[in-house]
Amino acid sequence: MTEIAALEIGRHALMIGLQLSAPLIIASLVSGVIVSVLLAATQVQEFTLTFVPKIVAVAVAAMVFGPWMLRVMVQYAAHILAGLGSVAP
Repeated sequence: MTEIAALEIGRHALMIGLQLSAPLIIASLVSGVIVSVLLAATQVQEFTLTFVPKIVAVAVAAMVFGPWMLRVMVQYAAHILAGLGSVAP
């Protein structure tokens, strides 16, 4: 395996990781901003209230995007395993 091939595999792994984590991070970010705006508008000083909506939003996003995330992970694993024959002596 050449250095370029190893770097390409690493770059692809990082891109897959970013793609898979993006829906969950965006759901957490959006729910956090909405709850923070509501807390600021009502002048409630309890900041622990932000955790429950974030957990619910991430759980819903994981259920919605879960099949797609699993499909992408399986395709990447199959791609890596298929290329394993060219690396082994």
